[in-house]
Amino acid sequence: MHAPPPAPAALPERLPSLEALRALALVGRLGSLERAAAQLHITASAVAKRLATLETQLGVALVERGPRGLRGLTPAAHDYLAHAGPLLQQLAELPWHRAARALQAPVRLRLSAPPTFARLVLVPALPALARAEPNLELELLVSAPWREEPAATADLAVRHGQAPEPAQRLLDDVLLPLASPQLLPAGQPLAQARDLDTLPLLRTPVQAWRPWFQAAGLHAAEPERGPRLVDLGLVLEAAVAGQGVALMRASLARRALQCGELLPVLGAGHTPWIPATTHYWLETPATDPGRQQALQALASWVHQASRQAAAQGLEQVSGPG
Repeated sequence: MHAPPPAPAALPERLPSLEALRALALVGRLGSLERAAAQLHITASAVAKRLATLETQLGVALVERGPRGLRGLTPAAHDYLAHAGPLLQQLAELPWHRAARALQAPVRLRLSAPPTFARLVLVPALPALARAEPNLELELLVSAPWREEPAATADLAVRHGQAPEPAQRLLDDVLLPLASPQLLPAGQPLAQARDLDTLPLLRTPVQAWRPWFQAAGLHAAEPERGPRLVDLGLVLEAAVAGQGVALMRASLARRALQCGELLPVLGAGHTPWIPATTHYWLETPATDPGRQQALQALASWVHQASRQAAAQGLEQVSGPG
């Protein structure tokens, strides 16, 4: 006969909420109440309230506060997360938890994004979303990046331009001139930035050349000749085809850089890249509170895919070391 299973240990009367633990983990990873709030799809004050409740429950300070707000997590918080984090992951991966989610009714959400961002950042990350959220049915829409269109038809919308707040940026991207090897002399980077005037420059209303010219110390005007391409994907394709030099975001060009279709026009030490002058951010129209958890999961996936694309792009343009 099999021995009976041991009796379960008595549970404590009060356990920290999963929402509070997740808020603590995000604040520790992102370093900001605002960034954590954007990923959780709530306000920064709501994040602060969750942390305060958790501090009261645990009886220990978890965040360091300064005159200008949050300074970071305390050593006690880092130690707590080191133990609680793996337990949360195990809880999410329990077979019964996955089975319960599989029996839930699917949640349908609409996400809109500029076409190139959707194709080069979001589409490669779709398998990760399917694994993490099998009951989320996503409809991915494309929006015109040069128009201020309302996002009322979508549950979430990736927008491009001047982000309302720095904390709302999806990624910190970099810009640099890129060209096909067939356009460059002997397929090698130019020796000096001023040699750029020997090559045709691709132009688009989505991204001006002037900020890069100023960083490179060039007194040059915006290109006035050639097709006016109104989408960054068109600029990228024209550059790959050898039609001109593109001032391109590394996150969007990372795959073309990796396979050698594009090269940095300038070598190291010649202002090869600058921080992006415009940004992508996530906009949340009013929606059904009953789908809040699914919206948070979708927003988290967008943030993760964006950060991964930015990291891969920066790795491609930074070179070894």
